[in-house]
Amino acid sequence: MERKHYSLEPGETNRITRISQVLFGLVCLGIAIFWLIYNFRSVRSDSTLWLTILFLAGFGSYLIWAGLGYSYKFIEFSETKIRIKNNSFLPVMEIRAEEMERIEVFPLKVIIILKSSKKILTRFGVSDTEKVEKIKDEIMKFATDTGIRTDLKNEDL
Repeated sequence: MERKHYSLEPGETNRITRISQVLFGLVCLGIAIFWLIYNFRSVRSDSTLWLTILFLAGFGSYLIWAGLGYSYKFIEFSETKIRIKNNSFLPVMEIRAEEMERIEVFPLKVIIILKSSKKILTRFGVSDTEKVEKIKDEIMKFATDTGIRTDLKNEDL
């Protein structure tokens, strides 16, 4: 079985978008460094200036992080494992089939329950229902191929 890769991003980004993210991130970091130097020279500094510097530095760093592709969220299936990146900041989780106890499939989320009683939640957006159905079908196929119990559930409000 070859690896099957699905994006969990709400929209696709192209090269121009990623380049502009890196450039704007560098601009934000440059402004933050300028204000930091200017603030040390200033006689009077207040907390709002420091908050501005922290915000610009954090936002600029995130834009560079996203522009370089490190915040890309995905789910990837292979013969014996699933690789998931649910969060922009956390690393990729690699879950082997022998570690899984069961998989609960809901209309807009999937919960993988491990034998160690840990639960891994993957939420899907409502913007691309065709992609969500493809991912859920692939999860069901992976579960049947590896002998993992799968529960189809509906969410009650």
